[in-house]
Amino acid sequence: MAQVAQKEHKSEIERVVDVDRTGPGGTALEISASDSERIALAKRFGFLGLPAFSARVTVDRRPGDLVVVEGRLRGKIVQACILTLDPVTQDLDETFRIVFKQGLAEEKDPESGESLVNPQSEAPEPLPGNLLDVGEIVAEQLSLAADPYPRRQGVKLEDVLPKPRKDGRHGRHEPRRHPFAGLAALRDKPRRGR
Repeated sequence: MAQVAQKEHKSEIERVVDVDRTGPGGTALEISASDSERIALAKRFGFLGLPAFSARVTVDRRPGDLVVVEGRLRGKIVQACILTLDPVTQDLDETFRIVFKQGLAEEKDPESGESLVNPQSEAPEPLPGNLLDVGEIVAEQLSLAADPYPRRQGVKLEDVLPKPRKDGRHGRHEPRRHPFAGLAALRDKPRRGR
């Protein structure tokens, strides 16, 4: 699980909370990403830029070994338009809520050994220890909030497709070359010494 602090990869925006030390009212965090953290997050998620990014997060323990993480992301993402590759800016203002359960075993596929995802939307995620990387949770929520198909406003697919010629055909008509045409030519070429 990526949110757990005991992992091989260090998060670009690491903010570790010991859930055993949260008070009765929980723990509140104000995360304002530094320039280097924003650059690293933009690189990780393939953004052109991340000029602003912050989050306000609360971590609260509930009965039954549950840990509730709630927060709000704010910021600005710059991505490449899927049609023109021009920069497209997206303003962020998203909320999220994730429930973890301490001691819950992570289900694994017996063949591949990979983690299985519980299909129930409200099912708690496993929290094997007491450390939770809230920064990684925020980073994952950032990737989920980003538009998967950013498009510059007003651009349509027809705007970037080749324009039809006056005779109604698209571009020059060339016979399609088969990928093994070169091998066929070698096969048909007469050999020396025969």
